[in-house]
Amino acid sequence: MTLTTKTPSTSVFLVSGGAKGITAKCTIKLAQHYPCKFILIGRSELLDKEPDWAKDCFDEPVLKKRIMEDLLSLGEKPTPMNVQNLYNKIISNREIKQTLEAIQQVGGHAEYLSVDVTDGHDLKQKLATVIERTGPITGIIHGAGNLADKLIEKKTEQDFEKVYTAKVKGLENLLCCVQPSQLEYLVLFSSVTGFYGNIGQTDYAIANEILNKSAHLVKQRYPECHVVAINWGGWDSGMVTPQLKKEFARRGIDILPVEVGTQMLVNELHPANHKTAQVVIGSPLIPPPAPLDSQLRTYRIRRKLSFEANPFLLDHIIADKPVLPATCAVSWIVDSCEQLYPGYRFFSNTDFKVLKGITFNETLADEYILDLQEISKTDSQEIIFQAKIWSKTPEGKTNYHFSIAQVQLVQKLPELPTCEQLNLEEDNIITMTGKYFYQTQTSSFFPLFHGASFQELTRVLNISSEKITTECVWHEMTDKQQGQFPVAWVNPYSIDLSTHPLWIWMQHFHQEICLPAGIQKYEQYTQTPCNTPFYVSCEVKAKTSSSVIADFIVHDSQGQVCSRLLGGKGIIIPTQSLRG
Repeated sequence: MTLTTKTPSTSVFLVSGGAKGITAKCTIKLAQHYPCKFILIGRSELLDKEPDWAKDCFDEPVLKKRIMEDLLSLGEKPTPMNVQNLYNKIISNREIKQTLEAIQQVGGHAEYLSVDVTDGHDLKQKLATVIERTGPITGIIHGAGNLADKLIEKKTEQDFEKVYTAKVKGLENLLCCVQPSQLEYLVLFSSVTGFYGNIGQTDYAIANEILNKSAHLVKQRYPECHVVAINWGGWDSGMVTPQLKKEFARRGIDILPVEVGTQMLVNELHPANHKTAQVVIGSPLIPPPAPLDSQLRTYRIRRKLSFEANPFLLDHIIADKPVLPATCAVSWIVDSCEQLYPGYRFFSNTDFKVLKGITFNETLADEYILDLQEISKTDSQEIIFQAKIWSKTPEGKTNYHFSIAQVQLVQKLPELPTCEQLNLEEDNIITMTGKYFYQTQTSSFFPLFHGASFQELTRVLNISSEKITTECVWHEMTDKQQGQFPVAWVNPYSIDLSTHPLWIWMQHFHQEICLPAGIQKYEQYTQTPCNTPFYVSCEVKAKTSSSVIADFIVHDSQGQVCSRLLGGKGIIIPTQSLRG
């Protein structure tokens, strides 16, 4: 495999910021796979040789002591700033030389050019001499950048210019040094900050988002060029200090190991990724919660729904009519609450009721309205909402479709509990498996009406007059299939799947079926896994001629609870009503 149709040795990469830090490590990894020629540019000066007193000295306190002694011998005052500047210069020089040597050792060729990427004239002049030796530049890796993290009200014009010009003016100057027709690769080191935004980094976010948009623009104009803006997350190196790592961990933000990240760069340059102009490699930057005020607010959210926009409805048809799963209504409510308060996470809701539901036929309303009412707030702890989904008929009548008495968001989720009555022993009473539950009808079993997107109950482990335990696997659906109800923290499709065991129990013992009417309480401790087995322990609490009430515990094979659906109520209906 080669980078281009040419041999790797003919490729010449111009790499900004490539002599130090993460960009240097990426360049070394690239050279290991493709021994190209690299022109590394940076602002640091490269010394021909270190002072004699610095040689073979790698201990920071000792090296700084020698710097102080040298300054004193020259009659200068060794201020902390002077000592630190000289120390940084020596360390920088060593790192540049180590990068050049590492590239040479793996068969590549590297030269270093001391120049500021924001100075277009100086860059062009100095490059001209190097290009005479290396040949024309055929690839650009733009990794240079600066930070000046501050809240927006504290940023100065100089802060903005420092951050913005390194990214944006730097890219413009690099592109001016290469004939567009000869450019085979353009790799822009952007950031998840540009994609998600981040507190204190407005200028950095703007600059990186311009890189993202530039990648798409260059790709449109020069489709033969392999263009990619990589929106990197935090690396386990460089600017990510131990304190910052701890903060990232608290906010659930993963840190990218150097070996993993550098290999990802190599992977992005594979011909299979030629059409991908932008990629995000890193966790979303979830902001810390903002302080809560005492005012209780109301919100109104309007949404137009359509059958065409939600392909999964083809797999949720009752009596020949597409019906919105009640769990999708819950996910709409929960997602809306979480979006109002970033940094807070949904934990529970109580007294969920299916009122009229939503059917995608002639009764479908022009729009559906979600009303949210804050009923209590405790700073750094929780927010409680009340929710209703309703619509108006053409005649002006109000229809209420779903309601929740309390939706609870918390800043910190409780620890995962353990299923108290875990039993995964197989009793072989019901031996049918997989799609059989959904596709086969016999005199003693009415199949679940759900289509392919929901057919994920794989087997019944055990069943009794009080309880049923099943194994399930929810296979991830495409974004297009999910339509207007995408999976976020709450997965409406796996929650719906988690209620299927009750249908099996009802058929086995009573030859009856039911439809959901409400939930007394739902708690979620973590996300239900996808593409891997999980288990549902369903305990039947009450059964009458018209209704059934059950608890559903979703857990792993060790009994660690993902979620609990308590007091789930089903209304028993005649089987012929589902057949249409």
